[in-house]
Amino acid sequence: MPLSLIEASGTPFELGHQIGTAIKATVQSISIHNEEFVAAERRWTGSDYIKQMMSLTKDVYPAFMEELRGLAEGMDIGFERAFIWNCRGDLRWPDDISPEMAANLAEGCTSVIIPPADGNPGMIAHNEDGSFDYEGHCFWLKANPSNGPAFESFLYPGMIAGHSMGANSAGIVQTINNIRVHDLKPGLPRHFICRAILGSSSMDEAISHLKRKDRASGFHHNLGSAKEEKFLSVEAPASGCAIKEVSGAPSTHANHLVFEEFKGIDQEITTSSGNRQCRSEALVEALETPYPDPKNILFDQKSGEEILRMPKDGGDDYGQTLATGIFTLGQSEITIDIYRDYSKKDTAQHRLPLIS
Repeated sequence: MPLSLIEASGTPFELGHQIGTAIKATVQSISIHNEEFVAAERRWTGSDYIKQMMSLTKDVYPAFMEELRGLAEGMDIGFERAFIWNCRGDLRWPDDISPEMAANLAEGCTSVIIPPADGNPGMIAHNEDGSFDYEGHCFWLKANPSNGPAFESFLYPGMIAGHSMGANSAGIVQTINNIRVHDLKPGLPRHFICRAILGSSSMDEAISHLKRKDRASGFHHNLGSAKEEKFLSVEAPASGCAIKEVSGAPSTHANHLVFEEFKGIDQEITTSSGNRQCRSEALVEALETPYPDPKNILFDQKSGEEILRMPKDGGDDYGQTLATGIFTLGQSEITIDIYRDYSKKDTAQHRLPLIS
């Protein structure tokens, strides 16, 4: 079954309010009961840590805070509550949390960058792996904000857009892989960094957000610029930013830092992330063409090393692929193919025209 479609436009507040209204029923029936969200509210509501992060984010990204304010009102959720939800991965948890919650915090995704080859445009492809709670309860957003380029994005109920997979009309594509690096600090939440990248008009602008020293935590970002024909793999924990340009051969990434710049950094690597990284790299090394079908990598289910995640596959992180997105970066448009049925029959295709 395809992802439910939301269309929204207007000022930051209006955009957020329209999205919030569209997802309200799902938020009230699913998100407010999520164990991680409930525990986060109990632990951090009213804390100086959150107040510091809210103040900084309002100073740096006032428009996106207004978008969140509209989202919160539309969802019928308090603003601080919505902000805390959007600090997922930025907050340090104690060691005595439940095993189920620990598994949820270690979410798993896999991405593939395929640079242009043989006259074909470049592609970025991504498995969005998430909690069983959200199976069948996520959305595809088409947004036309008054303060930036139009964009499309996978959307979790309760979250601002950008921290999964998306693209904008300036030609910027972004897919995200979670990392669990132990360098957290009060700062700009990583979800707002991702939203800012969706509002960027160039690769340099996108990278400027990842180079900020006041980020609370970070992700691995796969970035592409259709107009610049440039593809980057960026590891950006709070303590640094390492950028690798991808050209020639495809590149894959799972859920831990692998660049030499961060060798020895304190991070958590799940068995599943290690397996998916090794398996995806092995599949790339075995390729007979520099321009493969990314589904042959992302839909791989070698036992014990599954890249396509299914319920109860034995992985020790988030265990279900909620959707797969393949972004083809043409000069005049970005074509987005979204798979929900891995027989490859249940597919939605979106075409995002690029502004000149």
